[in-house]
Amino acid sequence: MLGRYPEPGFTAPRALFSDPLAAQIFLRLRLPRVLLSVFLGMSLATSGAVFQLIFSNPLVEPGFLGVTQGAAFGAVAAILLFGGSLPAIQASSALCGILGLALAYWLARRIRFGGWILRLILSGLAVSALFTAGIGIIKYTADPLTQLPEITFWLLGGLSHVSWGELLSVLPAVTAGLLLLLLFRWRVNLLTLSDETAFALGTPPERIRLVLIVAATIAVAAVISVSGIVLWLGLIVPHLARRIFGADGRYSIPGALLIGGGFGLLCDTLARMLLPGEIPLGIMSSLLGAILFALILTRRGFRP
Repeated sequence: MLGRYPEPGFTAPRALFSDPLAAQIFLRLRLPRVLLSVFLGMSLATSGAVFQLIFSNPLVEPGFLGVTQGAAFGAVAAILLFGGSLPAIQASSALCGILGLALAYWLARRIRFGGWILRLILSGLAVSALFTAGIGIIKYTADPLTQLPEITFWLLGGLSHVSWGELLSVLPAVTAGLLLLLLFRWRVNLLTLSDETAFALGTPPERIRLVLIVAATIAVAAVISVSGIVLWLGLIVPHLARRIFGADGRYSIPGALLIGGGFGLLCDTLARMLLPGEIPLGIMSSLLGAILFALILTRRGFRP
């Protein structure tokens, strides 16, 4: 009910019955956007919580395996090749996000030193750098009057173009990915142990870790293909969830899902309400996330 029509600020529900245009704006523009902002926050936060637990690293976020940069590369490549076609951008972004994970996994299996987790992190950094270089090349060759502004706007993130079509197109992947992460949250705690200990307790660590990574990647790639790059949300919300619900993955993962959905909705609402012109969602999430992260770090007794 927040927006700029029929007047800036909160719109009383009775306006939906007396003003047909307000009802259309609510049903066709605001409602799918609100729902997608919630799914975006849930996907990024839950994936970040899972990654931080299974890799035992508090600085890991959903894009560290090359998924985010791969999705961004796919989107800017589609803008360059197919113009502003939203289905092409969405499909190319999702496919390249999954390709980023596949490349990182393939490269990790060919690194000859270190443990599996270290190899996967190093390969993710290399794949991210590769896609970042590709994005730079595309931006350099793009038309500065037509293609480059669209590429820049997409990379900043936003949900201003969202309709029911975009929401329904990502809903199956997001739902499947989040359900798998929630169903396997009981075993995430075992993956924080050594592989030998986890195997002795009846959990095949490599298989479970691969299932979790693929599920998280599918959910993240799906929402990023629509929203663009949204940073910090998948990094800060898991820290907040662990402070509230504890380090046990059985509780911190559902907690991250709930907090992430609310945080995503808050960022998008502020992005479209604070200024007359809409603030890119990626900027708003980075601003709020960095402030919140600094507050958490400076609190006494903080443990990552």
